[in-house]
Amino acid sequence: MGATDRRDHPVVETAPMLAWTLQNEIPVPADVNQLLVEGEQAVASFKTFRDSATFTTKRLIVRDAQGITGKKVEIYSLPYSSINMWSTENAGGMLDRDAEVELWTRAGHIKVKLTKGADVRRIDSLLAWAVLNH
Repeated sequence: MGATDRRDHPVVETAPMLAWTLQNEIPVPADVNQLLVEGEQAVASFKTFRDSATFTTKRLIVRDAQGITGKKVEIYSLPYSSINMWSTENAGGMLDRDAEVELWTRAGHIKVKLTKGADVRRIDSLLAWAVLNH
């Protein structure tokens, strides 16, 4: 079994499976509560391009309104236990318009872009709290 034996150690390079953009922090949307399970609480929410992303005590919930009317909503639920690693990148300012978060999960690689209104250090600290405590 050498390092080049790909049958035993496959290395797969994949493009990001999902890409989200988080904007400014917002109050937790009222209808997020209907998605929560017993004992789960919403912690922080961010506006996205078409809806919202909410950090809870158990997972990250991303709601994505679709279509012209936005009545069709796709909901992504990412349990913190499925996040293997994350990175944050910015040019050095707290509210950098080119900030980015990358998540490596059991579900694949997820890129999260942050607009000028999203605090990359706040999101990094939410991820650290969520992944390291759960």
